[in-house]
Amino acid sequence: MARLADYFIVVGYDHEKPGSGEGLGKIIQRFPQKDWDDTPFPQGIELFCQPSGWQLSKERKQPTYFVVVLTDIDSDRHYCSCLTFYEAEINLQGTKKEEIDGEEVSGLIQPAEVFAPKSLVLVSRLDYPEIFRACLGLIYTVYVDSLNVSLESLVANLCACLVPASGGSQKLFSLGAGDRQLIQTPLYDSLPITGTSVALLFQQLGIQNVLNLFCAVLTENKVLFHSASFQRLSDACRALESLMFPLKYSYPYIPILPAQLLEVLSSPTPFIIGVHSIFKSDIHELLDVIIADLDGGTIKIPECIHLSSLPEPLLHQTQAALSLILHPDLEVADHAFPPPRTALSHSKMLDKEVRAVFLRLFAQLFQGYRSCLQLIRIHAEPVIHFHKTAFLGQRGLVENDFLTKVLNGMAFAGFVSERGPPYRSCDLFDELVAFEVERIKADENNPLKIIKHIRELAEQLFKNENPNPHMAFQKVPRPTEGSHLRVHILPFPKINETRVQELIQENLFKNQNAPPATRVEKKCVVPAGPPVVSIMDKVTTVFNSAQRLEVVRNCISFIFENKTLETEKTLPAALRALKGKAARQCLTDELGLHVQQNRAILDHQQFDYIIRMMNCTLQDCSSLEEYNIAAALLPLTSAFYRKLAPGVSQFAYTCVQDHPIWTNQQFWETTFYNAVQEQVRSLYLSAKEDNHTSHLKQKDKLPNGQRHEKTAMDLAAEQLRLWPTLSKLTQQELVQHEESTVFSQAIHFANLMVNLLVPLDTSKNKLLRASAPGDWESGSNSIVTNSIAGSVAESYDTESGFEDSENNDIANSIVRFITRFIDKVCTESGVTQDHIKSLHCMIPGIVAMHIETLEAVHRESRRLPPIQKPKILRPALLPGEEMVCEGLRVLLDPDGREEATGGLLGGPQLLPAEGALFLTTYRILFRGTPHDQLVGEQTVVRSFPIASITKEKKITMQNQLQQNMQEGLQITSASFQLIKVAFDEEVSPEVVEIFKKQLMKFRYPQSIFSTFAFAAGQTTPQIILPKQKEKNTSFRTFSKTIVKGAKRAGKMTIGRQYLLKKRTGTIVEERVNRPGWNEDDDISVSDDSELPTSTTLKASEKSTMEQLVEKACFRDYQRLGLGTISGSSSRSKPEYFRITASNRLYSLCRSYPGLLVIPQAVQDSSLPRVARCYRHNRLPVVCWKNSRSGTLLLRSGGFHGKGVVGLFKSQNSPQAAPTSSLESSSSIEQEKYLQALLNAVSVHQKLRGNNTLTVRPALALSPGVWASLRSSTRLISSPTSFIDVGARLAGKDHPASFTNSTYLQNQLLKRQAALYIFGEKSQLRSFKVEFALNCEFVPVEFHEIRQVKASFKKLMRACVPSTIPTDSEVTFLKALGDSEWFPQLHRIMQLAVVISEVLENGSSVLVCLEEGWDITTQVVSLVQLLSDPFYRTLEGFRMLVEKEWLSFGHKFSQRSTLTLNCQGSGFAPIFLQFLDCVHQVHNQYPTEFEFNLYYLKFLAFHYVSNRFKTFLLDSDYERLEHGTLFDDKGDKHAKKGICIWECIDRMHKRSPIFFNYLYSPVEIEALKPNVNVSSLKKWDYYIEETLSAGPSYDWMMLAPKHFPSEESDLSGGAGPQSQRRTVWPCYDEVCCIQPDALTSLFTEIEKLEHKLNQTPEKWHQLWEKVTADLKEEPRIDHAQRYPLGSPGIMSTNIPSYQKRPRLHLPESSVGDENSSISPSNGVERRAATLYSQYTSKNEENRSFEGTLYKRGALLKGWKPRWFVLDVTKHQLRYYDSGEDTSCKGHIDLAEVEMVIPASPSMGAPKHTSDKAFFDLKTSKRVYNFCAQDGPSAQQWIDRIQSCISDA
Repeated sequence: MARLADYFIVVGYDHEKPGSGEGLGKIIQRFPQKDWDDTPFPQGIELFCQPSGWQLSKERKQPTYFVVVLTDIDSDRHYCSCLTFYEAEINLQGTKKEEIDGEEVSGLIQPAEVFAPKSLVLVSRLDYPEIFRACLGLIYTVYVDSLNVSLESLVANLCACLVPASGGSQKLFSLGAGDRQLIQTPLYDSLPITGTSVALLFQQLGIQNVLNLFCAVLTENKVLFHSASFQRLSDACRALESLMFPLKYSYPYIPILPAQLLEVLSSPTPFIIGVHSIFKSDIHELLDVIIADLDGGTIKIPECIHLSSLPEPLLHQTQAALSLILHPDLEVADHAFPPPRTALSHSKMLDKEVRAVFLRLFAQLFQGYRSCLQLIRIHAEPVIHFHKTAFLGQRGLVENDFLTKVLNGMAFAGFVSERGPPYRSCDLFDELVAFEVERIKADENNPLKIIKHIRELAEQLFKNENPNPHMAFQKVPRPTEGSHLRVHILPFPKINETRVQELIQENLFKNQNAPPATRVEKKCVVPAGPPVVSIMDKVTTVFNSAQRLEVVRNCISFIFENKTLETEKTLPAALRALKGKAARQCLTDELGLHVQQNRAILDHQQFDYIIRMMNCTLQDCSSLEEYNIAAALLPLTSAFYRKLAPGVSQFAYTCVQDHPIWTNQQFWETTFYNAVQEQVRSLYLSAKEDNHTSHLKQKDKLPNGQRHEKTAMDLAAEQLRLWPTLSKLTQQELVQHEESTVFSQAIHFANLMVNLLVPLDTSKNKLLRASAPGDWESGSNSIVTNSIAGSVAESYDTESGFEDSENNDIANSIVRFITRFIDKVCTESGVTQDHIKSLHCMIPGIVAMHIETLEAVHRESRRLPPIQKPKILRPALLPGEEMVCEGLRVLLDPDGREEATGGLLGGPQLLPAEGALFLTTYRILFRGTPHDQLVGEQTVVRSFPIASITKEKKITMQNQLQQNMQEGLQITSASFQLIKVAFDEEVSPEVVEIFKKQLMKFRYPQSIFSTFAFAAGQTTPQIILPKQKEKNTSFRTFSKTIVKGAKRAGKMTIGRQYLLKKRTGTIVEERVNRPGWNEDDDISVSDDSELPTSTTLKASEKSTMEQLVEKACFRDYQRLGLGTISGSSSRSKPEYFRITASNRLYSLCRSYPGLLVIPQAVQDSSLPRVARCYRHNRLPVVCWKNSRSGTLLLRSGGFHGKGVVGLFKSQNSPQAAPTSSLESSSSIEQEKYLQALLNAVSVHQKLRGNNTLTVRPALALSPGVWASLRSSTRLISSPTSFIDVGARLAGKDHPASFTNSTYLQNQLLKRQAALYIFGEKSQLRSFKVEFALNCEFVPVEFHEIRQVKASFKKLMRACVPSTIPTDSEVTFLKALGDSEWFPQLHRIMQLAVVISEVLENGSSVLVCLEEGWDITTQVVSLVQLLSDPFYRTLEGFRMLVEKEWLSFGHKFSQRSTLTLNCQGSGFAPIFLQFLDCVHQVHNQYPTEFEFNLYYLKFLAFHYVSNRFKTFLLDSDYERLEHGTLFDDKGDKHAKKGICIWECIDRMHKRSPIFFNYLYSPVEIEALKPNVNVSSLKKWDYYIEETLSAGPSYDWMMLAPKHFPSEESDLSGGAGPQSQRRTVWPCYDEVCCIQPDALTSLFTEIEKLEHKLNQTPEKWHQLWEKVTADLKEEPRIDHAQRYPLGSPGIMSTNIPSYQKRPRLHLPESSVGDENSSISPSNGVERRAATLYSQYTSKNEENRSFEGTLYKRGALLKGWKPRWFVLDVTKHQLRYYDSGEDTSCKGHIDLAEVEMVIPASPSMGAPKHTSDKAFFDLKTSKRVYNFCAQDGPSAQQWIDRIQSCISDA
């Protein structure tokens, strides 16, 4: 029984201390006056009576009633019901201070003006708000209506009234004022009682808001309600809390918070609090509180709070169910004939229905929770732990943050401790979660069934609150209406306290005699329910798991049967299978079977395999994954071992320590508790069996499983039931047993932890470094220092001072970790303090002993022969290449490219490969063997030049073989290669660091002489060379270096006067300012255009001139006839251009060649001033002349801003007066220069007979080219000016394309400009088209360098991705498209095509884009290549690159980031883009180029490789400065780098490797390739790879042959060789292994010549001969075949050299039908493998042909076919008819055994002679043939016979 009321208190307004405006309350009286023993008096009650503050009022207000909840220190709740009324404040009335007797009726009394509140408070631990309302109301009624009842007796009765405990019983009582009251107790104490508050909350806030609040409370957020009604606040808080059932809220819960305590709101803990709305403004500053406005129906969630919501599908189901109940008419709202309005349930019932929905939700959330409870102790108190990770893992909600937060919350901890014990009283929830979840799941799609279930639950909840339907009659008098407004109400009287005390004592005494109606709680065994199931219906991909488990099982049995080969085959598959959970479980079970008596000894190989499988399994046990796999492996790690030496065994645990799971404290706890539970279970099971020995005899009769079915929980329930019946002694004994069980487990676990935490090699403490922060204190620095000392010096046995201290360090941190663990679990599971202390003393000893034993193990394990790792294969080096770092053992990991891993194309799995990474002075190189045993003895090589590295980053990657994480490197190269390696354990991090430092050192050499091109094989001491200069090197240092260079060369002598002047500023200044300069140097041209004769050159400069004249530039100028340098004045015809040497010392422009072509009329002295108007002084010069139309191509840098305006003002226009824009002399010079250019150009072109000034139709551009150039927004976006140019250039364009088109057309058709200037749009600012000036500005937009860089990065990512893209959408082609590379090529080619057409059509072009050395160079050189066939030869292409790229100063070093100072700028492949454009043109015109595509790839590879000096440095000036410009032939000690051109020449002479057999130039006009993006092809240079030997561009220079001579054995026997080789696209270099016919003929001839000991004839002469023969004796049929007149390859010549080409193709036939050689294998073959190129009807290899009838297979008829006997291919082919070109089939003559005449057979063609039949017998079958007549049959037989015998 419990007291109904603990205290009755009267609280009034406190007049004594009114304070600062805020009134206070004080307790006037309290009953009983002494505190009860069990319930202390609540503090601060006066604050809570008036939560919004004690304030006096002007009028009498209605009495109010609300309930405040206070929580005491023991977290018990006290319900304080407050009835507040107002009474006249006597002391503050306006009357005199006389005591007025209320009894006197006098007219003088004035009505009161000020009223003070007074509260009657009833404090109780029971929650019966309505009963309390009635009792307080009764007391108030007695007082206000002056009823004839003594207040004393009322109060005494109230305080002495006892209420039965819950259980549904009723109690009638009366306070003795004519009232009759009934208390109804609920059936279950544990179920909350809500009345209608939950329904009200939903009504106020709506479904979604309440769900948000619900989630907020469960995930421990702060929730604050505000409302204008205190009662509403109480109800809302009560409702929200009751929704949490079965969880209990354990944080501050204050439904009504008084004003004085508002600062509680900023407390850090979660809470549920209600405040009055008048404080609304104060609470809006709160940042992390969710505020619900009950009156407005809104909730406000701050931005900083991320509310986790319920996991789907539960969220959706809950919302749907709530909607069904709260809005039943929603379902039928759309019906045409809606039913009469569906009534909502009665509000009390509705309330329970909503709660039922939440009950179902919790049942689903916590389904199966009992199967994750771990029982640790049963007696004296059950101790139970909840296995969170297992629960989350099995629910499939590991990632779900809502459930994770709930399980980690305090409410759930309370839930476990309250509901964990298996024997206790149960309630509704226990049954629901155990039995009903299945039903809930089954009903989820059936609204009617859902409602039915909800109603059933609601009934039970309702019955809990109202168990007896027939309520007894209740009667409580109420105050009369309006009684509170009466004028003459006396203040609340003072109650006689002693009287009350007496009465209370009396009543209590009476009640004591009454029998206590205590109700014994019914305890029962809690139903366990089914185990946890996943919340989602898993639709994830179902692996064929049975098969996978089989793989794992087989692999393990192979290991234990010592079948090494089978193991090697199945191991990779087994390791892959271990990704699945079932397979991991299977592994632990299988391994368990091989352990006898807790031990299993293995040999080294087996040990290694088992370790690998364990590591693989553990690797995926992430911190949240269920721990049971790792827990199952725990005992196995100390079971498997191997003998290392007598008395030294190594256990498996030493090799599986690198996993974070071992440093996870939660894992150890969970595993420990599991083990304890098992031990406790067996303890009681054995005890039981001892009691029931008699039963054991009947054991066989029982079905086998039944005895063992008892879980720990079942046993515990039984024990708890028996506990009260046991004697004290027995109880103590049981407690002791349990305690010692836990203790022994603790010792066991301490040992296990030591095993797994102490590293094998204590000098390298891996675990402590890698572990999760917070779990470990990391050791001091000494760990690092010593491990470096140890690994680098390889002196592991160093007795350094560090050794001990550091071991202590490790030992200490391990001891700390273990003691922390032991403390926690032992305290939780009630181990005695003495035992814990003894454990603490033991642990350091165990650790120290273990470290000691491990030292021996470590020592011995290092003596073991290492696991047979593949031998490190040393790579072959180039001449002069030296090793920098010896091979580091690594694993080459597959990257995102699929070919080498046997991806979509199939093929062998070459990667991952095991080998070593080498660093040489030239390249970084991997060499190794594929890990996959089945691939065979292939060598895998992947390498690239160090200079081409674009990115190097450290990665941590999963080693595919060891299944652990390892440090790795990923290095990307501009040669489209990527090396991604994981370092082997034996490679220490320090070695890796050294490797990286060396790599960086060679990547960015100090000077160019440290690059491989110069350093190769140099044994001479390094000379200290000038550092690479900045752009503006002063003349002084420059001249110094020239002099030094001269002395070194001993060739160039410089006059004294030259040396004297070196102190003054730069050359340009001298030239302009010093009058004496001309006497010194007579190169400036006099006005009458006399060229300086060679005599005027100083002797000092003759040598420079001689060398300049040898340069490609001058040779090309001479070839094009662009003026001469000789001074003979007797020229036959006037020249308009001349070659000036004014830049021979690079004083005019640093980045230009020494000799330039400029207009004849311009004097050298004006050039510096002109040059100033252009960026980097790159003034316009001529670089090429079109020999057909006489037009010129000029190039320059972009204009500087200032001279742009004046530039185009025509000289003879009337406004030519110098305006402000023309003031600077440079601008005037610039204009003059342009004018001179224009004059020269126009005259030049007139001479050629193209009078540009006559009215001729606009340029005959191919229609659409110009239009596309114009319409392409990226190229031109200045509409006006360009429309003019466009219209003028594209006369054929549709007139509709312009606004005022006809007028413009007429204007512009009149003439075409002599010079078009292609410039940047920005230079066009104030340019008006002036018709007088015969030149036109074309604005061009182009890609900036940074766009090229970005695009290249993306291209690299597409072609050599570092990982396989996770997003299947990102295919290779999509990535290629996204890179924007093709639009850039398109832009360059489009410009080039347009310019070449303009040049063809008689106008000259000046290209001045950006600095003039990137896009300008690309466009200008491409124009020349398209227009001039010379540049499409090997010699011409070389000249083009030397002239336009090298001499005209493309910044190779800077763009390829070859030097340290451009390190950060990023790689810009300008030259590569140009080569790609050439490749695109080559693809479209394969017969126009003398070189093949391999030549372009060779250049693309080597321009970044630093193997040749050609592409070092940024300009001729820098090359001169470093002395590499001219080859000094005299000086032996000069550093000679190799020149790429010489190398190409040598190789070209030796073999046709760069030669294009299809070369037969016919185009006279410029090439016009199709430049649409759609017609551009990807260049296979970007994606091809040769893993057999590394890139094919790097063979030995000195080797006698380029082609590998592995196949020399083939040339041995001449018998029918059918050696077939498998050709793998990404492994072999296909063009070598499977060369085209001509190449193989050449090699064959060379071999035969060697055999005959003849001196080999040069291949080129041979080729010339063959092609010449053809040209001389053309045969008629050949004439038809080569309309282009290309040299055919005569069949007649070939057989004389060689009977059978060594052309081993994938199939036995090499015929027309065999298209499998074409590009499908990844390499577009030269000469398109010849056959497919030249196979036409009249095949050159047809030695005999004609019609034969051939009989089909059995029962088929005879059919005429056209047969061709081909001696060369050694085949008999047949076609449908003579005209047919595609072969229908062939018979290989190698297989023919005999040819014999035959007799006629059935169905033969009519009228054929009997002799016309013959049979052809092959090794496979017999063919029947029938010829036209006897003789022809005989002829066929003879021919075939002779072929067979020849072979």
